[in-house]
Amino acid sequence: MNSPKPVSKPKYKRILLKLSGEAFHGEQNFGISLDVLEKISEEVSQVHSLGIETAIVIGGGNIFRGIAGAATGMDRSTADYMGMLATVINALALQDSLERIGILTRVQTALEVNRVAESYIKRKAIRHLEKGRVVIFAGGTGNPFFTTDTAATLRALEIGAEVILKATKVDGVYDKDPLKYKDASKFKQLDYMEVLNKQLKIMDATAISLCMQGKIPIIVFNFFDYGNVKKIVLGEEVGTTVRSMEA
Repeated sequence: MNSPKPVSKPKYKRILLKLSGEAFHGEQNFGISLDVLEKISEEVSQVHSLGIETAIVIGGGNIFRGIAGAATGMDRSTADYMGMLATVINALALQDSLERIGILTRVQTALEVNRVAESYIKRKAIRHLEKGRVVIFAGGTGNPFFTTDTAATLRALEIGAEVILKATKVDGVYDKDPLKYKDASKFKQLDYMEVLNKQLKIMDATAISLCMQGKIPIIVFNFFDYGNVKKIVLGEEVGTTVRSMEA
């Protein structure tokens, strides 16, 4: 009789998943797709069932992008605060979706909206993770002029996440847009400085610099390939890894 195949031991204990707001609208041009929420929840459920402590940072571009508002003449600070509030809406939607499949979730936000979410407190966030709750960080950094990529990096460093999983719609980092150029070449691994020097659009320069300083790796992957998050936490090579080549 064949023995059952052993389950791989997870490579990471605590992760931070960075999701763009644009992912939430799916085939729509705006808003939140329930189908996408279910897909995200299922992916999170897979890693949660392995005992992985999971934190999530969400953008708000499916509702409002601060930089886009500023480009039309709106005050940049006002536009950025509106974008931060959009991330709170996305976080609440994801929280509802996760809890409908039985995953206890907490939303913590850098902006005070205490009727619907907790204010961000590092120690409290870590305690939630230790108790097996998924923690969704919303409201960006709470300050204008900073992206949610920077917020994701700050939160990952504060809570001691071992890796940032940067979800995209392509299967890694390329030298040019693979959706436009058939001859685009994919990078398997990159050093932080390569990303900065080549001006690769993975995260903004502030976020990359913080990751480099904190020595936290970034894995860029296609979120819409089913099961990729689970594959990553189990140690499979997926997408592109950005880290110090000296590590």
